[in-house]
Amino acid sequence: MSNQKVYEQAQTTEALFVFEDNPLLRAGLKMSHLRMLVMIEEHGQVSAAAAAMNMTQPAASRMLAEMEAIVKSPLCQRASRGVVLTKFGEALARRARTILLELREASRELNQMKSGSGGSVFIGAVTAPAISLVVPAIRRAMDTYPGIEINVQVESSNVLARELLAARHDFIIGRIPDDFDPGLFSIHEIGIERACLVVREGHPLLLRGEPVTLQDLSGYDWVFQPPGALLRRTMEDVFLTHGVAMPRNIINTPSMLLTLALICNTDAIAPIAQDMAEFVAGQQADIGRTRILPTDFELVVKPYSIITTKGRVLPPSARLLYDLVLDESRKLTNQ
Repeated sequence: MSNQKVYEQAQTTEALFVFEDNPLLRAGLKMSHLRMLVMIEEHGQVSAAAAAMNMTQPAASRMLAEMEAIVKSPLCQRASRGVVLTKFGEALARRARTILLELREASRELNQMKSGSGGSVFIGAVTAPAISLVVPAIRRAMDTYPGIEINVQVESSNVLARELLAARHDFIIGRIPDDFDPGLFSIHEIGIERACLVVREGHPLLLRGEPVTLQDLSGYDWVFQPPGALLRRTMEDVFLTHGVAMPRNIINTPSMLLTLALICNTDAIAPIAQDMAEFVAGQQADIGRTRILPTDFELVVKPYSIITTKGRVLPPSARLLYDLVLDESRKLTNQ
């Protein structure tokens, strides 16, 4: 028998041994169980986890009961706003994320082998580094690694952190939300996000020809990110610190496109990332009719980082883009 045949037979025997010797698998634990537990941890509610898996809440509750019967331990307990995992649930969910991630990586590797592509990368970023770091890194990656497929999501750090833990991103550029366990992540701080206020071209405050104060701003309509968003909290802190009342007329939207449309067509004011403001102001279309409003104060949002799931080894294509983003951040720091 050839060495290759011996190796293949040994691998098959080992796989069968692992299955037969694993009490959880023999008791009926399935991939759908693992995914459900991860969804419950991510959403904090059985109903939301059920919706994420396109099933009814009773079906999800039955699946949870099946898991608890299999492991012979409680996995969830009721909380004020849903459910939280017990120590048994947390331990199983941690392993489940690793298993699901490895299966996702296996699928990616096989698809890349079949297609002969240069690999695929899934990343997320908050607005400022998406413009200043991700765009130039992508341009370099496309030149360096022909055939690479890059998927980018621009969202808030809260959304991106959940997507990363759910193994839907290779890495993200943002911040760890306060309600997440930082021990789940590997973090490399790479920059400080600066923000500014934008208004339409010809806005009355621009015609004054001098930096405006907070007192000048509170009488205007404002477009904010939803309550709790980091940039909004930063702006609210500026008003509170200086003892100036918050604006009374506020429009809340997470949409950058709608924010810019409102700015262009009204006298409203909006805080946005400086990189995004400079990019938009340089465009020739109507949406470029925005201008940065000079102020006598600064808006500095807390630093952002490049973040991975702790213990995860990035595939080559994702490692390439990760290193390019780091290189772009060093260029900005040295400017």
